[in-house]
Amino acid sequence: MNILISACLLGKACRYDGRSKTYTAVTALQKRPDIRLIPVCPEEAGGLCTPRPPAERRDDKVVTGDGTDVTAAYRRGAAEALRLALAYNCACAVLKEKSPSCGMKEIYDGTFTRTLVKGRGVTAEMLQSAGLTVLGESDIKDFLASLPT
Repeated sequence: MNILISACLLGKACRYDGRSKTYTAVTALQKRPDIRLIPVCPEEAGGLCTPRPPAERRDDKVVTGDGTDVTAAYRRGAAEALRLALAYNCACAVLKEKSPSCGMKEIYDGTFTRTLVKGRGVTAEMLQSAGLTVLGESDIKDFLASLPT
């Protein structure tokens, strides 16, 4: 089974702050011989550099703290993530929670006050609209438990 995954969850230093976010549960995914992980960083795929200014969703736009609109780059990156998911026939996607690109349950509200609201990032929204199941890193343990051993 192929699974699209946020590259930062695999240890690639591609987050806005130039760091990665690794999780023990991702290691369990990597150890499964029946799972092939397809990494993507939608922000980099959309043409943004690393590191880059923090961005948050504000309604249908993605903006940086100084108000720069980076929505087009986020949409390009989401389209590339969708292209990869379809090209590799991915069963689902595991994306970084809370991200303006990858968040699928909660995202920051666009005020840069670290306030979370219900919502999805640009990539999560595009993948879900195309019918792909999107999970966050906190969902991995339950996902693995649902698979045959």
